[in-house]
Amino acid sequence: MISGLAGRKGRYDVRLAATPADVEAAQRLRYLAFIATREQSGAEGCPVEANGLDGDDFDALCRHVLIEDRKSGQLVCTFRFQEFQNGAEVSRSYSAQYYGLEALESYAGRMLEMGRFCIHPEWHDPDILRVAWGAMTAYVDANGVELLFGCSSFDGTDWMAHADALAMLKHRHIGPKHWLPKVKAPNVFKFAARLRRKPNAKRAALSMPPLLKTYLMMGGWVSDHAVVDRQLGTMHVFTGVEIAAIPPARKKLLRSVAS
Repeated sequence: MISGLAGRKGRYDVRLAATPADVEAAQRLRYLAFIATREQSGAEGCPVEANGLDGDDFDALCRHVLIEDRKSGQLVCTFRFQEFQNGAEVSRSYSAQYYGLEALESYAGRMLEMGRFCIHPEWHDPDILRVAWGAMTAYVDANGVELLFGCSSFDGTDWMAHADALAMLKHRHIGPKHWLPKVKAPNVFKFAARLRRKPNAKRAALSMPPLLKTYLMMGGWVSDHAVVDRQLGTMHVFTGVEIAAIPPARKKLLRSVAS
């Protein structure tokens, strides 16, 4: 058993995928959350998948977390993670496909990349997100992780639909220069350079993805540009959370969920 990633939280069970069937279940939920709704709406650029699975080569490298409703056995949330001893290994991460992470190669501490996070579209219990973060907090504490990172996605590729949220990121949450990712992907929106507007806080909050909100509440920071992924119909920003910088009150809350 891996520290912190198995147990019961309220009505939910948290465990790691242990079989190929478990991984396939995670891939089916990811497909449902990321692709199926776009296929149904006929969204431009949406891939046609005959097998109903969202998978890639990184699935074999990652551990997959499953959160299931205890009564029904329904898989309600999944995410995957990959751990690195230090920044010298960061080029092997999923994020490194899209961002120039050379600055992070000198990072000395343990790093963990979290990705493909999704909640079943028919489930709206806020406890699911809390349970997920509680599990990850327990793992981070038990394994001495110092930097949590990943890609946080906005739905849609039109930056104007997220202008206030992106402006808020520019004004409050751009990462430190010594860790900031460089542009690598061919299609990006350099919101820190291009946006001049003052963000409307209410509209920004409505447009901000829930996962990204959680990162930011933990003191997280983002890249100065968003990568436009037309295949999945999203825009994503690189997101980092330095564990030592998480506000004490937030740490206390997360650990109370994790216990």
